[in-house]
Amino acid sequence: MKKFVACVAAALLCGSAVMAAELKSGLEVGEGVNPFYVQDVTGPSAGKDPLCYRCQYGNRPVVAIFTRKVDDKVAALVKEVDAKVAKSGEKKMAAFVVVLSSDPAANEAKLKELAKKEGIKIPLTTFENAAGPEDYKVAKDAEVTVLSWVKGKVKVNHAFAAGKLNEEGIKAVISDTAKILE
Repeated sequence: MKKFVACVAAALLCGSAVMAAELKSGLEVGEGVNPFYVQDVTGPSAGKDPLCYRCQYGNRPVVAIFTRKVDDKVAALVKEVDAKVAKSGEKKMAAFVVVLSSDPAANEAKLKELAKKEGIKIPLTTFENAAGPEDYKVAKDAEVTVLSWVKGKVKVNHAFAAGKLNEEGIKAVISDTAKILE
């Protein structure tokens, strides 16, 4: 009987650990970021051919927000990142948002409205594939994945399942920009 109780307790503890495990999405810290092309909706290349912001930003510190949904929480995150970019001064931090969708055109109006309403200056873009750029390993369970890199290497990765992006998560993303501005 004692062995049975011990086995049940061990199974429950293991199950709790698995349930508490963080969602993994995107490149891991230390991995290199490869080029990928997006359709710019609100940035300087809006309405032109697809472009590679990863390429344009080179070795600069960059925050890339991959999202499958544009809602109030994502808008709050984008607004905070945009403000951080504006304050980065000579560090020349850059950022861009990538909406992952099998129908990118369906998101263009939302992105334009967000940029106008909130005064967002960072480029809001779309990527024609809900899975995201293959090399970037964006998990299908992740509604939002935020990768921060400098000199082409990931320094920070935050992933949020559907409905899990909150004020605390936004603060963590903003706080962790210090790791790419060192």
